[in-house]
Amino acid sequence: MSGTSGIDTLPHTRADVYPGEPQAELGQALRARHVSMIAIGGIIGAGLFVGSSTSIATAGPAVVVSYVLAGLLVMMVMRMLSEMAVAIPGVQSFPEFARHGLGDWGGFLSGWLYWYFWVVVVAIEAIAGAVIVEGWIPLPSWLIGIGLMAVLTIVNLASTRFYGEFEFWFSSLKVGAILAFIVIVAGYVLGVNPAGQPTFANLTDHGGFAPKGWMAVLAATTSVIFSLVGAEIATIAAAESSEPARVVARMTSTVALRILIFYILSVLLIVCALPWTDIVPGASPFTAALGVINIPGAALIMNIVVLIAVLSCLNSGLYVTSRVLFTLAANGDAPQALVAVNKRKVPSRSILVGTLFSYLALAASVVSPQVVFSFLVNASGAIMLIVYLIIAISQIRLRFRHERESSQPLTLRMWLFPWLSYATAAGIVAILIAMAAAPDLASQLYSSLAAVVVAMIAYWLVYRRRR
Repeated sequence: MSGTSGIDTLPHTRADVYPGEPQAELGQALRARHVSMIAIGGIIGAGLFVGSSTSIATAGPAVVVSYVLAGLLVMMVMRMLSEMAVAIPGVQSFPEFARHGLGDWGGFLSGWLYWYFWVVVVAIEAIAGAVIVEGWIPLPSWLIGIGLMAVLTIVNLASTRFYGEFEFWFSSLKVGAILAFIVIVAGYVLGVNPAGQPTFANLTDHGGFAPKGWMAVLAATTSVIFSLVGAEIATIAAAESSEPARVVARMTSTVALRILIFYILSVLLIVCALPWTDIVPGASPFTAALGVINIPGAALIMNIVVLIAVLSCLNSGLYVTSRVLFTLAANGDAPQALVAVNKRKVPSRSILVGTLFSYLALAASVVSPQVVFSFLVNASGAIMLIVYLIIAISQIRLRFRHERESSQPLTLRMWLFPWLSYATAAGIVAILIAMAAAPDLASQLYSSLAAVVVAMIAYWLVYRRRR
């Protein structure tokens, strides 16, 4: 399955472009437990704890179906990535699978789009964390945001192992909080409440299970899927593990269970515990559910949990932007000064460059929140779906090529190939079309397509110069 496609005419690696120069390599300091928890941390973020309120308000109790559909789509993409990760060992950034499947343009385009997406996410998470901390410390939110980014930049610069430990414990706290929430709310829903009766009636008593119709359920899926992206970070982290293939395979085999427990079950319990009409968009439905149960200090507890989730996502964002930028530079798609690691095998220059752009985005949120920052956020809205579509097409091409050229069976395969691969790509296209039809999402789609055009023009300029 390794190799390049017939459309490739240019070098794939920095060693080809700059022969004779020493090649920097990342370390292998991460352990299986780190990568496993990094995958969980990539899935669980503020999108679950806060963003789910908007989805519930859009679809009502049937939002559970939206989470099932989005979860299945993301799970299929992760299975594709796992197949390619095991079949093409040594890839240090998952967008590089597109380079193998589609050629240099695929690696360039998906790499830079993915990097841009996470640079903006870092700024957004810094702002979200600052808003929470601002309620406890009387300082401007922009200053708190800078402070949060600075602390986690130091964590990433220290060592990959330090980042892994930091993310392991952050993710463990999130998992513990969700499990405690599930146990407490499940007890209430099953009848451990003042009325002594189960509360499943909330699923249908307020306009029915799908009070706004099934089109609203599909519309909610377009928003839900953005809260589920992030698990692919594990394929990047696995490259710095001593056993990447086994780690990725283990991570993929449990991703469905994680989505089921942490998202679908949590949201199902929320819409069972209280009427969906009582949930306010923008306010944490987890806080609302705990409030119904009369848990003392529910708001403070959830603020702390959301802050942990935000810091975890911020931490992972800084990590992933540096590794993607390092790999882009290693393939000649970014300045060669970024192909450097310090004595702890950390790509410090790539970390600092990613941090710099996130600081600029954070500054834009203060200086020009309605124009510059709004454009930056909108332009990242559909980026991950476009990257996922590129990955799906790459997997299909690589799998067919493997079946033509190799007699060795794959040890990890995409389920029901090629039909599920086709269905996954079609599902992504359907969501992009749905975004174009939704007035509140259309601007995100078109801004993201503008970012794609910019990246394609940049590719043409870079490779024209190289030729």
